[in-house]
Amino acid sequence: MKLGLFGTNMGPSTAPGELIAVAQAAEAAGFESLWMGEHVVLPDPQVPPSPMAPQDRALDPLVALTWAAAHTSTIRLGTGIIILPQRNPVVLAKEIASLDQLSGGRFTFGIGVGYLEPEFRAIGADFENRGAVTDEFVDAMQRLWYDDRPEFHGRFVSYAGVDAHPRPLQQPIPLVVGGYSPPAFRRAVARAHGWYGFALKPDDVAGCLAGLRAAASEVERPAALGPLEITVTPRVRIDAAAVSAFAELGVDRLVPYPRPGRDDVNALIAAAVDAVATL
Repeated sequence: MKLGLFGTNMGPSTAPGELIAVAQAAEAAGFESLWMGEHVVLPDPQVPPSPMAPQDRALDPLVALTWAAAHTSTIRLGTGIIILPQRNPVVLAKEIASLDQLSGGRFTFGIGVGYLEPEFRAIGADFENRGAVTDEFVDAMQRLWYDDRPEFHGRFVSYAGVDAHPRPLQQPIPLVVGGYSPPAFRRAVARAHGWYGFALKPDDVAGCLAGLRAAASEVERPAALGPLEITVTPRVRIDAAAVSAFAELGVDRLVPYPRPGRDDVNALIAAAVDAVATL
């Protein structure tokens, strides 16, 4: 069971020194990865399904991961997740290639389609077609990363006669898809190295795995992707029983979330390491 840590770009960890301390503590404890989510803006006043208050602190994940990369050496750096249809894919491809270069090839690209319409509206992004936009943006970005002469012509993005260097160190960059809908499951099976579920109990994970199995009967998985890696941020206390329950389901990585202002990060790191050691 691999261990990651979520949310180090949120709450108290947004202080420069605190982010460094948390990233280094996780690396020293043997954690395999750091994962950072995003909301560019939040509805004010807060309304469902927004998970955060508009005044909650959240650094841009790529900027925060670059800061963490500069003060660590081995821990992987993942987005869990970037809301892809809210981004310009050509600019984002450059940012990610830069981060992968500067980190020595440690980046994992976690994506989702998003769900807060007010956030999309403020950014000027296409909320109605966000699933189709996401699929097209992935294609457009991968052409820039991997093709000798990148060119792409789609409904939502089009370019030709351009190039971008340096390429990412990793060829390919690991792609992880988050989400609980049938389209998200199909997207993960058909084109991603992994699937990410956030704030789930073991029973929730079992249902999502059933959804992934159903998706596997509907879409083809390229052999080059290998087995689908399952990553989960649990919505339960991390102890030996919880770790065992997730492991029995086939979860490959647990990414606990120290809730800002409520959980001691160092205590959570120690508890997770102890719990995994019982497997």
